[in-house]
Amino acid sequence: MGCPKNEADCDVLEAILKSRGHQIVKTVDQAEVVVIDTCSFIESAKRESIDEIIDFVNYKKDHSFFLCVKGCLVQRYGNILRSEIPEVDAWYGVLSPLQIAEAIEKRVPFLVAEPETVYDESIRSCRGSFAYVKIADGCNRSCTFCAIPSFKGKFRSRSVEVIEAEVRNLVHNGVKEIILVAQDTTAYGLDLYDKPSLPYLLEKLNSIEGEFRVRVMYLHPDHIDDGIIQAILSLEKILPYFDMPVQHGSDEVLKRMGRIRTSDELLELIGKIRQANAGAAIRTSIIVGFPGETDEDFERLLSFIKEARFDRAGSFIYSDEEGTAASLMEQKVPVEVAKERYEEFLILQGQIAYESLSRLIGRTLNVLVEGSQRNKYIGRSHFDAPEIDGNVFIKKTQKISLPVYHKVKITNVSEYDMEGVLE
Repeated sequence: MGCPKNEADCDVLEAILKSRGHQIVKTVDQAEVVVIDTCSFIESAKRESIDEIIDFVNYKKDHSFFLCVKGCLVQRYGNILRSEIPEVDAWYGVLSPLQIAEAIEKRVPFLVAEPETVYDESIRSCRGSFAYVKIADGCNRSCTFCAIPSFKGKFRSRSVEVIEAEVRNLVHNGVKEIILVAQDTTAYGLDLYDKPSLPYLLEKLNSIEGEFRVRVMYLHPDHIDDGIIQAILSLEKILPYFDMPVQHGSDEVLKRMGRIRTSDELLELIGKIRQANAGAAIRTSIIVGFPGETDEDFERLLSFIKEARFDRAGSFIYSDEEGTAASLMEQKVPVEVAKERYEEFLILQGQIAYESLSRLIGRTLNVLVEGSQRNKYIGRSHFDAPEIDGNVFIKKTQKISLPVYHKVKITNVSEYDMEGVLE
């Protein structure tokens, strides 16, 4: 459950378990151990994780397996969960995959300690055309709405050497897109090398031989600088894709969120990227209904969105997280009002996204073709991160081996997807 960092951790855990002689099975009926990774970011993610746990608890009544729940939810609420759901056999907090593997083997019932978010292992399982690679975790920022530092701990980076070895292994095994993830990728290396080192890491990965590309996620907009922009736009194997969650467009709300850059400074940053590469994809995420968000603040957000013209954007409705400064703020926005604003934002952003993609009609993009259905291939361009953005649907005019990068001429678009033909 949860974010791509969890997926990366689970792939490493799977590889470690295999290396220690265990077999990964395809169905629960075959399993001696079931491991559920959890998320604790926002209320809806917590509910989803708990629902999944309860489903497996109910299934366990008629089946015999060791049920282990791990990750952020346990790190944050371990003792409460252990008391409320005693049917679970083991609860493990935020630990390295090796620690998890050893705890499973020993059938340790409860293990929550200081969060161990990064690790030296570079082995991992891979099953598809893309793979998430965690370059760091934890956070030292002070966003007022976010509880992640309280259960993930301080920001920590993995070494360039370990990351490079993991990427080499993935590329050797056929992975075509490496997706770098962290809580804040702009801070990569600060703790290890005394300076932000994302550009250096990208240069090292760019030098690896093979047909693959690198996508960077979670760029904190307050800390994107010229070095990061230049590295992403100048290195051949780095996709021109900027995932920068600005969260809002009203200066008053940004200030209450604990953000540094103003809306004008954010627009200047976006303009700098587009001036350097007009074809770059820029993605963001927005929180609506933040405490104290007035009608005027929301109108400023809409005006900001119209001017920024993000190619891709996601949004969610604010929810209080205990232990955060925002949860103590007054002037809560009624849920009904927040939902109305959320829907209005989605409509506007849908129009902007459609207009953004429309300018690509007739252009040729380098597309990672990953799948096939009936008379179409399915792929992703540099505009499309997996699971959160769109797809490119390609008419089958010739047979190609998958996965593969292929030139595709765009013939039609919708709000989020594109259609095209092979060139």
